[in-house]
Amino acid sequence: MTKLIASTDEPTDFSLVQGGPFFQLLLRAGLVKPSMDLLGRRIIVIAVIAWVPLLVLTMLSGSAFGGTKVPFLYDVAAHARLLLCVPLLIAAEVIVHRRIRVTVRQFLDRGIIAPKDQSDFERIADSAMRLRNSAPAEVLLLAFAAVGGYWAGQQYVSMDVASWFAAQVAGQSRLTAAGYWYFFVSMTIFRFLLLRWYFRLFVWYRFLWQVSRRIPLQLNALHPDRAGGMGFLSGSTFALQPILIAHTIALAGVFADRIWHEGATLPQFKMEITFWLIFLILLVVLPLFFFVIPLSAAKRAALREYGIVGSRYVDEFRRKWIDGQAAKDEMLIGTADIQSLADLGNSFQGVQEMQVVPFGRSALLRLVMMTALPLVPLLLTMVPLEQLIDRALGALL
Repeated sequence: MTKLIASTDEPTDFSLVQGGPFFQLLLRAGLVKPSMDLLGRRIIVIAVIAWVPLLVLTMLSGSAFGGTKVPFLYDVAAHARLLLCVPLLIAAEVIVHRRIRVTVRQFLDRGIIAPKDQSDFERIADSAMRLRNSAPAEVLLLAFAAVGGYWAGQQYVSMDVASWFAAQVAGQSRLTAAGYWYFFVSMTIFRFLLLRWYFRLFVWYRFLWQVSRRIPLQLNALHPDRAGGMGFLSGSTFALQPILIAHTIALAGVFADRIWHEGATLPQFKMEITFWLIFLILLVVLPLFFFVIPLSAAKRAALREYGIVGSRYVDEFRRKWIDGQAAKDEMLIGTADIQSLADLGNSFQGVQEMQVVPFGRSALLRLVMMTALPLVPLLLTMVPLEQLIDRALGALL
């Protein structure tokens, strides 16, 4: 990192995005500030590089509106990647930067990291920031995006019909001028941004793993978040939500092209849709399972401790009010003992309801629904919009 943003390397100001050669390049080009401002400028510049040359080249070749089975402006997958996914992956940096730094700060603000362990926490955070800044890692990502990603992505980009990016020459499919730009520039940008997010997720995984294993966390089983005080970690999954939505937008674009131009039907892709939804949800939820061991240990300890306290209290309550050892002038009506017994029962129930993973079913359901949302328009290929509205109203009313 340069001195311009050195202040963001403090563990209490943790950032997954403010580092690496590409970030420094954007910083020097005036496309980003240390505060992550200038988002609109970044989106416009990168989208112009990735998409505008394709429009110009296809207009010159006559394949923008026609002249081939799949003209450029009819290629849903290409526009989904370059005009929706790329801006979303860039915008996600601002969201993740602002929310993840707050999430990391909660470890200290909630006292989950004891004062004597804060130096270890800082070392773990510093290690994560050094990995985030790795130049060799980004060079490898760019190389894979430009070379390896080209071959791996062929089956998801190419179609079985003639299109604006590939023409039939002597019975063989050859890339057009627009096709070369698309595969070697536009798709390289798209793949690099995507792979860069996978690398940042790896940094996040590694950070949470080390915190969960190397630091004795100070967890409170009675915390009202029902997660030992670590419920704040569920917010990290929603901070990463734009990345998941970008994936499903790209997926929806591919399926839309297959349905529109090749005569496929939506049910043909049910296995792919199921696989990708499971994969994407696990992608952001999995690191929260790193805390199952400390949360389970805290729950067991609390059940044991409050069980002992509860046994002592109910024994004393029985001796006093059941066995008749209360003072003769002390009335049962209005005594605080009943309320104390109820409070103790509520506390014990709270410990029993404590989750051993820092997220609940409602959060998981919300995550799935938001991730799957870009796939909903594909239902229009099977059921008319009017019928979908009628069915939705019928389900609600």
